[in-house]
Amino acid sequence: MTGSVGVVTPQLIPFETPLDLERGGRLPRYDLMVETYGTLNTQKSNAVLVCHALSGDHHAAGYHGSEDTKPGWWDSYIGPGKAIDTDLFFVVSLNNLGGCSGSTGPLSMNPETGKAYGPDFPEVTVLDWIHSQARLADYFGIEQFAAIAGGSLGGMQALQWSITYPSRVKSAAIIAAAPRLTAQNIAFNEVARQAIMRDPNFFEGNYADHEVIPASGLGLARMVGHITYLSDVSMGKKFGRRLPRDDRDAEGVNFAVEQYLRYQGEQFSGRFDANTYILMTRALDYFDPTNTESMPLPNVLKSTKCQFLVLSFTTDWRFSPSRSEEIVDALIQAGKPVSYSRLESTHGHDAFLIPDATYERIFKAFMDRVYRDLGGDE
Repeated sequence: MTGSVGVVTPQLIPFETPLDLERGGRLPRYDLMVETYGTLNTQKSNAVLVCHALSGDHHAAGYHGSEDTKPGWWDSYIGPGKAIDTDLFFVVSLNNLGGCSGSTGPLSMNPETGKAYGPDFPEVTVLDWIHSQARLADYFGIEQFAAIAGGSLGGMQALQWSITYPSRVKSAAIIAAAPRLTAQNIAFNEVARQAIMRDPNFFEGNYADHEVIPASGLGLARMVGHITYLSDVSMGKKFGRRLPRDDRDAEGVNFAVEQYLRYQGEQFSGRFDANTYILMTRALDYFDPTNTESMPLPNVLKSTKCQFLVLSFTTDWRFSPSRSEEIVDALIQAGKPVSYSRLESTHGHDAFLIPDATYERIFKAFMDRVYRDLGGDE
């Protein structure tokens, strides 16, 4: 019987050792907002790290209160009896550096100025996230993760972990991801950034000093992004050419899909920080474990020591199955153990977040094998 991890309480973990960043910046100290689910065994061998995507955070499962109606973003796959079974595993989920959900980022105070970092927060990369996550593992006394899992940008982190810390990863689940962005993907991110930066309330990122937010630009950025996360099929089924709903604001819109996108944009601009969005999309753009193709991907992956699960979805055009298959082909050429499935779905890129029986069965079978390989110790 599958269930929920129930009510969970985030914890803010401070790190006082400076972190030198890949692109030249330095954080003198930082905090990571973290949630954990399940119990760490005595050998500390059953830990699973869950990495979030672009606009995700530490709240991957459960609820933040008894009255909370919205569970964590991967609640369908984390919990008792689920793919990442919290009766078996100790799950660690964090808000990455540069985030706006409690970890040190543009909204945090810069200890050198006594003011929020804002646009002065240093550029971060996936590699920087991996180094900070390794320190988080040290905090919990975890020498090796049983698995590292994530979708989209989270899957890219799992891939980078396998390369940067090969002895600290036993298994990696890379879902709806890519070895690097295409020019088209970078272009979509730049359109989103330009929407934010051209908002009159952006003030070169110093909008907090003016007590405003670039809500219009941030909302438009979310609208553009949201379109790329869905498929033509899913949008057709959900909206078609239907008229707006009467129970929501319909002023100036002619179709239900317009109303939906405006609603998504408004909701997002109220909960997410614009400087963070710019920073996160840049980190996504920068990601390239081949160092701009200076070394073929199979050569890069030769140092990995873990087993891999790679999953893609047929209607995902943002990170199409062919991109996942680049990773699979490179792993095969490198002689590494990999299981791959191209899953039928109408949900586009968002499919990695949505309940699906086949997806869950494959994911759970992989994670159950991970647990068996631990010897079943609890």
